[in-house]
Amino acid sequence: MPIPELNKAPVSVLICTRNEERNLKSCLESVAWAGDLFVFDSCSDDDTVNLARQLGARVVQREFDNFSAHKNWALDHLEFAHDWVLIVDADERVSPALAREIAAAVARPGEVCGYYLARKNFFCGQWIRHGGWYPDYNLRLLKRGRGRYESRLVHEHVLLDGPAGYLENPLIHHDYKGMERYFERHNVYSSLEAVEASRTLTAPQSAQSLPALLWAKGPERRRFLKNLAYRFLPARSLFKFIWMYLIKLGFLDGRLGFRYCLLHTFYEYQVSLKLEELQDPNSPLAQKYRDLL
Repeated sequence: MPIPELNKAPVSVLICTRNEERNLKSCLESVAWAGDLFVFDSCSDDDTVNLARQLGARVVQREFDNFSAHKNWALDHLEFAHDWVLIVDADERVSPALAREIAAAVARPGEVCGYYLARKNFFCGQWIRHGGWYPDYNLRLLKRGRGRYESRLVHEHVLLDGPAGYLENPLIHHDYKGMERYFERHNVYSSLEAVEASRTLTAPQSAQSLPALLWAKGPERRRFLKNLAYRFLPARSLFKFIWMYLIKLGFLDGRLGFRYCLLHTFYEYQVSLKLEELQDPNSPLAQKYRDLL
């Protein structure tokens, strides 16, 4: 729903899509306050493109290669109308409170050239308050030309050239595609994560990667703990469940909190099994991703 007092804030919104007709309308309506809307589509075969155009977004299509390269192409080549770019997924929503905060942030003078947004994750219609998933900080608002995604196949983050700030109001993350799509997506993600884990274990950290810093806030700290776990933590998937469900109080989210923690445990177990398979260069997984290892 439009927010009249914002009157088309000087922000360009980038939404990456692939068959998102179920989610896209609500997403675009939540950013209708922005002065420029881009839907960057990976050759959808549903009604995503027509829907985007009907709702006033500019559409550019490109064949998907990997998450970071795809988004970096958009940042490099799309003709954004404004200096500030907000990056959201089709299953995310910008609340009116966050929209007002973004508009105020981009109007402020100063050296800050990017902002972290706290994602508010929903699972089966319920906000997951615990388990270490709130606030789930991601850098999503940046000045054009001051940030690029790290060279990573999945779970990529922005490398910002300059200081960053943090916004208070959350970005709503609520996927409406159901459990079947959840499993399909995470099967692919776990394969790519296993490839990244293999790279982590065999090569030094690249300058094109997010710094892994224990004392940092948000993604840098998560990356440090993840890399540490890959190298030194046995039974990582079991520890993941203990960490989310007991240490980070996931049990307070009730039945769905248990399911959410269990699914993340299974995801980590998938990564572990696939990482082990990648050690055999003749395995199907190693052959599939041989050019990336």
